This record gives sequence, C-alpha cells and structure tokens, in this order.
Amino acid sequence: MPLSRRLTTGLGMATVTALAAITGAPPAVVAAPAPAHVTAAREAASWLAGEFTDGSLPGPFAPEDWGLTIDGLVALSATGVDAPTRQAATAQVARHVRSYNSYDDWGIEGFTDGGATAKLLYAAAAAAADPTDFGGYDLRAETLSLIATADAGHQRGRITSRTTADSGPDASNTFDQSFAVLGLARSGDLPQDTVDFLIRQQCAAGGFRLYPDAADGPSPSCDDQPGATLDVDSTAMAVQALLAAAEDGATGAGDAARKGADWLVTQQHTDGSFGGSGPTTGANSNSTGLAAQALAAAGRDDEAARAAKALAALQLTAGNGGAASADAGAIAYNTDGFTTAAAAGITDTDRDQWRRATAQALLGLAQVPLGRIGLD
Repeated sequence: MPLSRRLTTGLGMATVTALAAITGAPPAVVAAPAPAHVTAAREAASWLAGEFTDGSLPGPFAPEDWGLTIDGLVALSATGVDAPTRQAATAQVARHVRSYNSYDDWGIEGFTDGGATAKLLYAAAAAAADPTDFGGYDLRAETLSLIATADAGHQRGRITSRTTADSGPDASNTFDQSFAVLGLARSGDLPQDTVDFLIRQQCAAGGFRLYPDAADGPSPSCDDQPGATLDVDSTAMAVQALLAAAEDGATGAGDAARKGADWLVTQQHTDGSFGGSGPTTGANSNSTGLAAQALAAAGRDDEAARAAKALAALQLTAGNGGAASADAGAIAYNTDGFTTAAAAGITDTDRDQWRRATAQALLGLAQVPLGRIGLD
C-alpha cells in the first residue's frame, strides 16, 4: 500500500472518518518515522557535513583531499543531508578534476589515473551532475578511453591508467573496476567487456580479489591465482556494481552478484561486523559499512540489519560520547577508537580517521545501494 494511503495512528478508518466529519477537515496522513538506522545515517552525515570547509574535506597532508571529499559527497548524497554543502562539494570537485585523476599538480604531465577517473564519473552521476561536462571534462568518454580493448588479451575490459615513463605501473584494482561499471551504467550504455573483467575477479568461493594481477605476474582469473586473497571490501563493491550491471541487462552480472553476497554472509562476525584483508583484517566500520550496503542491495535484509547494529554501536551520541559528545553522529573506525574518543575526545591527529570512517560507514546505515544514490 502506498505510504500516502497508510494511516499510522492506530485509529480505525471509521473513527478517522468520523473525526474528519466533526472537524470538517480531510483525514490527516502521517508519514511513518524513519527506521533507526536511517536516522543514524542522517546524524552521521550531518556531522560529516560540518567537517567540510568551502566544499572540501581536508587530508592529513593537504588542505583539500579530493578522494575523501568525493567519499563525503557520495555519503551526503546517499542521505540527502545538507544540500548547500553537497552543491559546494560538487562544484569544488568539478573544478579540481585533474588534481585528483592526474599528477599534473606534481609536474608530471601525460598521466591519467583510471580508477580516479571512473570514481569521478560515478560521483558526478550520484551527485546529479552532468558526467559528460563535469568541470569541462567528458568523464564518460574519458573512462571509456581507458578501458582495455581486445588486443589486451585477458585484460580486455579492464579500467587502466594512461601512464608515462615517470608514473610507474598501472595499479588499478577491483574497487576501480567496480566504479567503472557503476559510472558507465549510470551514464549510458555499459560495455559487456567491462562487466566480464569484473566477474573474472571472483573466485569459485564467491569472494572477489582486490588486485586483478598477482605479485608475480598476470592471472587471467581469480582461480588462476594461487592463494588469492578474497577481500570483503572489494566484494561489497563488486556486488553493488554487478547489481547495477544486471539492472542494465549485462550478461552474468546477477548470478555473480548473488554469489558474492552469499560469500559476504559467511564472513560476517557474530556481532554483525566485518573486517577487510591485510592491515584491515580486524572488525572495522569501513568494511562493515560497505558490506551492509551490499547485503541490503542484494536483499539480505537480516544480515544487513545486523551489520547496521554493529555500526550503530560505534557511533557517538550525546549519551555515550563522553568527552567526544560534541561530535555526536561521528562513527569510529573500531572499538578502540570509540573508547579513546569517549575518554579524551577526538584529537586533531585522529580526526582524519573519523572523517574517513564516517563517510564509508554511514553507507551501511543508509543502505541505499551505490547504483541508486542520487536516483531515489
């Protein structure tokens, strides 16, 4: 039943009709309150919006961190919080495209980072901007130009970087490939080759590896790489990208997404949290946020709800924040970070970690799929 026709007061229809007749007013329709996890997401987004200055978020080594700013913009777009900050951030990112996807600012010309370009393409679409004219750049055309063609062999369909002798080897990974699929799906036709390359990063168990190539050389598929490390974060990104691809009609995407979601369920801790791989193996809000978002997108509602509960346990409130209560809404990276902040507040040194954790974690509370941000 549409919300506009739903009565939420507990009064019977006859009673409401009688009251309307007495007062001469039409029956009032009251919107249902937002679920607790959605309210928590908005509170996190409100805190994050307050960390922006002139449309950007700072990094530990520069007054503007464009990667983090994009993460923040996507997070705010997922919740609809603070339209002026979202607009300012969109404008600032558009003005600094080459500061993010090139080495121009360091005097190395001719390099374009494939993953950064794909992420910009997705962010422009999620922020309801024109990705074909974003700061004067056609990000869709640029991304397509960085997709490896048939002569690349098993690399066909991979997002790559345009490199120079000084810029080193291509380091594009499964995150980058997922952003390429998401951005292209959101901005026009989605090449099947791009989807196929992403699917080849999935091992038989269902999880996705982070890097398409092994350290000792190219591996055409995940199962061809001995001892491939399956990664929660990469899998969560790939699941969401493949769900968007399936909606776009891509072959094989839906089955791969479901298999990836099944694998994520096997990685969930008893308290609902998730850890990543390598240095992020321990339970953390970044991995939990992405996993919760992916599980919700795949219809695994119970598991997504458990993950959201774990995230809520890491969120500062006026009641549990202690010395950090002024930063209510922010989400800690892990329990140690939460405990430290509650005891001594969020220090200037730690604030960068809180911004990064909150931007990604709140996606698991909002539970709007990456493929739908800016559309719903």
